[in-house]
Amino acid sequence: MGFFDVKYLKQEHLNGFDNYKYSAVDNSPLSRWVMHPFWNACVKICPQWIAPNLLTFVGFLFTAGNWVLLGYYDYYYYASSEGYPHIPNWVWLVCAINHFLAHTLDGIDGKQARRTQSSNPLGELFDHGLDSWTSFFIPAVLYSVFGRVEHSISVLRLYFCLINVLFTFLSSHWEKYNTGILFLPWGYDVSQLCTLIIYLITFTAGYEFWKFTLPGGITAGALFELMMWGGSLLTSLPVSFYNMYRAYRDGTGKNRSFWEGNRPLVSPLLFFSMTTTWVLASPTNILESDPRCFTFMVGIVFSNICCQLIVAQMSNTRCEVFSWLLVPVGAVVAAALILPSSLHLELPLLYMLTAFTFLAHVHYGVCLVRQMCRHLNIWCFRLKQRKD
Repeated sequence: MGFFDVKYLKQEHLNGFDNYKYSAVDNSPLSRWVMHPFWNACVKICPQWIAPNLLTFVGFLFTAGNWVLLGYYDYYYYASSEGYPHIPNWVWLVCAINHFLAHTLDGIDGKQARRTQSSNPLGELFDHGLDSWTSFFIPAVLYSVFGRVEHSISVLRLYFCLINVLFTFLSSHWEKYNTGILFLPWGYDVSQLCTLIIYLITFTAGYEFWKFTLPGGITAGALFELMMWGGSLLTSLPVSFYNMYRAYRDGTGKNRSFWEGNRPLVSPLLFFSMTTTWVLASPTNILESDPRCFTFMVGIVFSNICCQLIVAQMSNTRCEVFSWLLVPVGAVVAAALILPSSLHLELPLLYMLTAFTFLAHVHYGVCLVRQMCRHLNIWCFRLKQRKD
């Protein structure tokens, strides 16, 4: 068995994928009347030999590329503050273009699959699995617009904003795990367009445009924070809770017990509890020391946990209650809090944990895709069937 031939999927998962049928509801006015007509026009100019998963992956690379680019010019989130080297304006134009292309490719990959008659469970698994990682990259990149000093929010508040965004993404798949239907949140396309507008304004007017304070002491960074919280607490989460309540009330969902329906929440809640404890009790203030690496680690582990939920809800199997990646996370958190700070091991421990979880998550994703491709007798990035 090769390094990338580990079988993470059990036979019950594969059987569940064989019986899977896509079921989603998207009744957002913006999606129905603006985005989908635009994507319908875009997909017509896409060559029919291009595999939908290739569109998905390239779109993900555009989003991840923005994070890498900003990591080069603004690793510690100080570049939009006075007295520090600033991010060149052209970077924001590149971010805007990349973001627009990523959103467009994410919108047309499913249409390309139906157009080329290549729809299969791997496409949705691949798309939503990468989306779970994208949900970290977008707010992490946006933070560089405002910085971490004046007219902004602290990295601690960014961390809690990030947890909110990640949990909101997870809630859509937790909802589908219980209802059998993916209800696409109204706020998603709105947030994508707002992000694009922020990049374009920053490109044309410079980061100085965001150095203002509204009456009541509300800064531009606080508005960014309110946008993150408002999008989830006012639109996404209440709708998810109502849809699950209605499915149980009417008997149209999976009708799982209280414990079974909430199994997908155990690992993320344990994980966020661990990382929050580390942040608040850190002897060397780990989040302030390297916010980019710490939040990246959070995004990686969350994506891995979410991918396991996506597998469970698509294959109609029981969600794993405990993700094995919580073991190294818990061990590192314990070591960071127990070992004397005079040893200066906290940052090295964070870097080792980040590297390990990154490699483990990539390994999981590659093996998952390869196993699904063998099972479905397809290639991931080609439309032709396999001959092996």
